[in-house]
Amino acid sequence: MHRLLFKHIDNSALIVFRIIFGFLIFMESAGSIYTGWIRRTLMEPQVTFSFIGFEWLQPLPGNGMYFYYGVMGLCGLLVMIGYKYRWSMLVFTLLWTGTYLMQKSSYNNHYYLLILLSAIMVFQPAHKYLSVDARLNPKIKMISMPNWCALVFILQMFIVYTYGAIAKIYPDWLDATVAEVLMRSKKDYFLVGELLQQKWAHYSIAYGGILYDGLIIPLLLWKRTRKVAFFASIFFHLFNSFVFQVGIFPYLALAFVLFFYPTATIHRIFLKRKPYYDQEEVIVPDYHKPFIAVFVVYFIVQIGLPLRHWFFKDDVLWTEEGHRLSWRMMLRAKSGRTTFKVVDAKTNMQIPVQIEDYLSSKQLRTVSTKPDVIWQFAQRLKQIFADQGRDVKVYVDSYVRVNGGELKQLIDPEVDLANEKWHPFKHSDWLMPSNQETPSNKKVEILESGAQME
Repeated sequence: MHRLLFKHIDNSALIVFRIIFGFLIFMESAGSIYTGWIRRTLMEPQVTFSFIGFEWLQPLPGNGMYFYYGVMGLCGLLVMIGYKYRWSMLVFTLLWTGTYLMQKSSYNNHYYLLILLSAIMVFQPAHKYLSVDARLNPKIKMISMPNWCALVFILQMFIVYTYGAIAKIYPDWLDATVAEVLMRSKKDYFLVGELLQQKWAHYSIAYGGILYDGLIIPLLLWKRTRKVAFFASIFFHLFNSFVFQVGIFPYLALAFVLFFYPTATIHRIFLKRKPYYDQEEVIVPDYHKPFIAVFVVYFIVQIGLPLRHWFFKDDVLWTEEGHRLSWRMMLRAKSGRTTFKVVDAKTNMQIPVQIEDYLSSKQLRTVSTKPDVIWQFAQRLKQIFADQGRDVKVYVDSYVRVNGGELKQLIDPEVDLANEKWHPFKHSDWLMPSNQETPSNKKVEILESGAQME
């Protein structure tokens, strides 16, 4: 174990990765301002759906979120040049975690991955060379790093990709239904729009996704297949960047290839002037026992979290219990329509409510398909009327379809959702079963919201 974790290797890959990582998190922050994402997601909505338990974490008032992201962008630049590296990386990690937890309308597994990678980078000795810190304090300069610095990224990405592949092995993915649904909205894309509507393209996306996620890490680790895997990664991630527009992740994923190539190769290509380290010393630090304990516990948690949906009743694709933090990426499409019925608890009279008055168009799509967000909005309605001195009940009529399948009732319409407690570790009984039969004598006429894809 000591040799595996603490054998020193050349640190060229980490130095180059730090520069790329800093640039990408700067672009993520600046892009959120430039594209209007901050305004649409965090400033304009009257209601923000934070993670349950983090309701106290709300967007800053006024133009505060622009300054918030400005600080994150500055941290990215400081990480890139290696100035006050650990503090810059720590501040970015905390702020990015905050913006992740304060809203769910733009939930993305890649955002969660960036939290993990940023936290890992805080502890990396990535500023020991080619940095302002090393120039100002030459004593910290090093040309080597412990092997764990590369190993932690390889293991993390192996977990991400492996669970991504396993999650895709279910009927709607295997028969290309999901790929077909996902591609419908891409029909107007320049040059490739019509191509993406072809059945062969859907099967290529479906099975190509499984094969890539399941094999890419082993293929990069094996010298004889590394070059092919690298070019496959370029195609796969640029395709995802163009078609799905998932921000910096495709380019960040490509940067991880640095840790799979021999250190001598990375040194020769990127940092020829840097002395090359090839002594392979095993330097065990005084804190090795707590370090190993934290290392092992961290990866046990990373392996365990994506499995937790098996401990909930019913299908995770329907209930979404255990869906988040589990690398279930771009896995299904949901559409539907949800209406909220507010009833005065004293008079039992219905109170007219237009949810469009409270929610943005994107939030309306989210609140139409996601059980936890539906529950949160019911709680919000209760609070709104409580502030007016009125006690109310909130009933929900929700019909949802998964991957273009049958329209089914998601929420029990007889349950007062405003007075239901949230139980994070047990199944919510107010969720209707996924195997319900739609009554043949009941015609459901419904105007569906746009599909939510994750």
